Amino acid sequence: MAASEHRSPRVALLTTSWPRDERDATGRFLAVQVEQLRAAGMQVEIVGPRQPGLAGFNAVGLSGDGGIVANAKRRPWRLPLLLWNMAWAIRHAARRSGGADVVHANWLLTAPLAAFAGKPVVLTLHGSGTAGRFDDLGLAARHPRLFRWLIRRAAVVTAVSAPLADAARAAGARHVVEIPHGVEVPRARTRENEDASGGEPIVLVAGRLSPEKGVAVLAAAWPSVRGARLSVAGDGSERHLLAPIADELHGFVTHARLQELYAAADLMVMPSLSEGFGVTALEAMAAGIPVVASRVGGLAGLVEHEVTGLLVPPSDPEALAAALQRLIDDSNLRKTLGAAARRRAADRYGWQRVVTLWRDAYASAANPGGA
Repeated sequence: MAASEHRSPRVALLTTSWPRDERDATGRFLAVQVEQLRAAGMQVEIVGPRQPGLAGFNAVGLSGDGGIVANAKRRPWRLPLLLWNMAWAIRHAARRSGGADVVHANWLLTAPLAAFAGKPVVLTLHGSGTAGRFDDLGLAARHPRLFRWLIRRAAVVTAVSAPLADAARAAGARHVVEIPHGVEVPRARTRENEDASGGEPIVLVAGRLSPEKGVAVLAAAWPSVRGARLSVAGDGSERHLLAPIADELHGFVTHARLQELYAAADLMVMPSLSEGFGVTALEAMAAGIPVVASRVGGLAGLVEHEVTGLLVPPSDPEALAAALQRLIDDSNLRKTLGAAARRRAADRYGWQRVVTLWRDAYASAANPGGA
């Protein structure tokens, strides 16, 4: 009988990023996902950059700050060795005694490496902006034949947003499932959307402070915003643009501390120029605060305009400032949108639903004929 008739398939999960400690945001969303899958009784082994507490592959110095793509541009001669190490590690993990039924490849360019394991491949498209010219949608548009070849390596393709799922279907993927990131929804809002900063609402920025996150757009918009405080959780190459205007500059924080910052905030801003999904926007919604976001990528589907937040054109400081000011000035609108955001997060992105989608995707790859 098929493995899926008696148990969930064993999974070897291949990733190029994994958090090194509780303050490291790199791959943190994936670590949370694995924690939820294991809590639901699924067997998931991580094959990622070798570090204390995680057996995996030697990333030959390319998995540090900035991501593998950026580091490989500076040291391209190390890339072939990295690829060899990754292919060997996933093959070993999948084939040793009690190994995997399915290999889960995260990010498009890992698909051919995962295939070396000789097991069915589940490929996830994240649409990460840190991949630069190698981001999923960018490759689909500029190099459709390469994108098609990579996509077709997988038994199942999962996508974190509708645009990514549509691109995979258009390229002829065999089986495509949209599985969003999941979120833990607090039982109740820990504070009402009332000002906790001397009468001024708190606007939260959370995440990597890098160009694709629209940091420069926010820096240009903020001088036109009145009557609010700017709280920044994160770090990166464009920290210097927000440092002069931020009232609170926290740097990278633990996930627990980030939850406290969501609870203290009145609204969140995410002016990204590209975004595969928008995990921090979802976490803010789950905390019951509205999000002002760019109408790009996964954010355009995550945030519903005038229902759970406000969407603005990307790279438009004037529109961003106007949307922020509107919510700053209208506490009732903040409460209405925030309550709707929390309901949306619970209904569509709660872990119970997301874990079920993953269980089904793995089972479909392991047993394509059906159980």
